Amino acid sequence: MSRFVTQVPLRWTDQDAYRHVNHARIVTLLEEARVELAFTAAGSEGLAGFSTGLLVAGLEVSYVRQIPYRPEPLRVTMDVRTVRAASFTIGYAMHDGPDSSDPVAVRAVTRMALYDLQAGRPRRLSADERAFLERWSDDPADDPADDPADDPADDAAVVGSTR
Repeated sequence: MSRFVTQVPLRWTDQDAYRHVNHARIVTLLEEARVELAFTAAGSEGLAGFSTGLLVAGLEVSYVRQIPYRPEPLRVTMDVRTVRAASFTIGYAMHDGPDSSDPVAVRAVTRMALYDLQAGRPRRLSADERAFLERWSDDPADDPADDPADDPADDAAVVGSTR
């Protein structure tokens, strides 16, 4: 199982009055990471279909710890969890820093739907798109999100980025 790994830069304006990255900015950073996977990486392999109609059908974000502003980028790892005929699900782990050893600060999941903008309706994945996504498909046995030692519920006192 492979994870897609990218770095997203923080901007001074990403922080809020509490001096941590604002929750709305976290969603934007997740989007930037997703663009690297679905548009940049896929596009470099000749798969332009995602960039012509890919919609967020659902989003779930869990904040494990606050992310203070710093000039270093954040590491985001992604895996594709479910691939259906016209949709797929991406799981994210956003680290509090650029390295794999930096703790995970945010976990998220997006349900993505392929959409034909001209026809105004969902469309099916092509065989090449499916193969690209399955390359990043997750094996639950290897998923750190399933590790009880890394349960966000254990961090109930460490809430952040909720305003």
